[in-house]
Amino acid sequence: MSGQSKLAQNDVSEIDRASESARPLLGIVPNEARQPSTVPAATQALLAKGIVFSGEITGSESIYIDGKIEGSINLPRSRVTVGPTGEVEASVNAHEIVVMGRVRGNIHAFDRIDIRAEGSVTGDVTGARVSIEDGAFFKGGIDIRKPVKPARSGSVAIEPHGALKEA
Repeated sequence: MSGQSKLAQNDVSEIDRASESARPLLGIVPNEARQPSTVPAATQALLAKGIVFSGEITGSESIYIDGKIEGSINLPRSRVTVGPTGEVEASVNAHEIVVMGRVRGNIHAFDRIDIRAEGSVTGDVTGARVSIEDGAFFKGGIDIRKPVKPARSGSVAIEPHGALKEA
């Protein structure tokens, strides 16, 4: 191996190590860079610690929030994860919501809401399944809605408010 190709190979491996330690401020995060217990198999956007976003977030990708969001989040087919340093002052509408940080506002999940032990929610929650771990802070109301399976689609929807009847 010549000296030049050995130097080039070392440069590439140093670049690889540097890119592995780099973390995007807002973007797509590869699966291997995520915490395994809190993320889906698909890619997701990341709002990093130190970033403040004010406005409306809509789309079809999941999002992991370690920064601060003020406004509204509407991701009805995706997961919203509020990380340990995440702060959300917004209404949140998603398929699945996991809270490890702080949320102030009403949250609605078509499937599951999971408030972890280190999480804090101030607001009303609505979903088919609600889980609040021991040690979590919660102040608000809980409305558990029965999931309804549409006739032709495999997706699950929640009955609209007022549509539930006592059995």
